[in-house]
Amino acid sequence: NPVAFRKTIADFSQGRKPQADGLLLDVPTLADNPAAVPVKVKVTLPISAQDWCEEIIVLAELNPLPLACRMQFTAATGTAEAAVRVRLSQSQTVHALARMKSGTLLAASQAVTVAASGCGM
Repeated sequence: NPVAFRKTIADFSQGRKPQADGLLLDVPTLADNPAAVPVKVKVTLPISAQDWCEEIIVLAELNPLPLACRMQFTAATGTAEAAVRVRLSQSQTVHALARMKSGTLLAASQAVTVAASGCGM
């Protein structure tokens, strides 16, 4: 759903342009099981009491509902990283966006090829 994908990004970014560094997205380039693709996201910028990651979202660009995961953090967390499994409807690009307390927006993306499983998923 390209319209929902663009709207989710626009709502999250609130007109800010994301920077390409500071967010690490680890997704396999070949997903053997499209029902449970491992995704790891980590903010690599320094976390402080003045500036921390408030929220990270993971988007599957071609899924019917692109928002796969939303995680919120506080300054007390000390780090901003998470590992989840998402379902992918087909081969596509997985995106992660992170919003820092200072308003900085971070972005990362990774193309994933989905291999059909033996049961036809």
